Amino acid sequence: MAARTIRAARRPDARAAAAMLARAFDDDPVMTWIFPDERLRRRRLPALFAVLLRRYYLAHRATELVLTADGVLGCGMWAPPGHWLPPARRQLAAMPGIAGALGSRFLAANSAFGAIARLHPREPHWYLAGLGTDPPAQGTGVGRQLMRSRLARCDMTRLPAYLESSKESNVGYYETFGFAVTREIRIPGGPALWPMWRPPRRDQRPPHPRQEE
Repeated sequence: MAARTIRAARRPDARAAAAMLARAFDDDPVMTWIFPDERLRRRRLPALFAVLLRRYYLAHRATELVLTADGVLGCGMWAPPGHWLPPARRQLAAMPGIAGALGSRFLAANSAFGAIARLHPREPHWYLAGLGTDPPAQGTGVGRQLMRSRLARCDMTRLPAYLESSKESNVGYYETFGFAVTREIRIPGGPALWPMWRPPRRDQRPPHPRQEE
């Protein structure tokens, strides 16, 4: 197996990371509901993830990548406490790119994301907006490496973490990291999601040093 490194994502990584996330989320229930046409979904998802990374998540330097010499294997998009909802000016700046990526599915996506945002907890926390592994590498520990990296920092700073699982089959996976389902979110006319909350663990050692730059 090729050697892997993990580091914070940078702006030049956006295109490759977005393409990988599009492949990882191709069968995601929310994304397939927003883009029911497979060919349209495969054209639009890379652009959507690229906008989200460039306009929202890369600025926080908390989004992480697992890499090999061949490229990006996995990505965890995180927002730090107080930043899960971008400020109005950043949302406005991102709107043309998001609207262009969504096209005719803008209203459907807005309905989905609005339903999710309305139930987002207000208590300070780290927010995992998306975790994706390139399909050929799924099941090889990439996601676990990404989760352990950020959750170790949550524990060191005594902060909880939050996510929404869009697949019921993934709930058990997240439970192994200490997350627990808090409710069910039903997108109007669409699929369900399972919000999950993880309090910080108090018995963790500092994370191992890693390459950030």
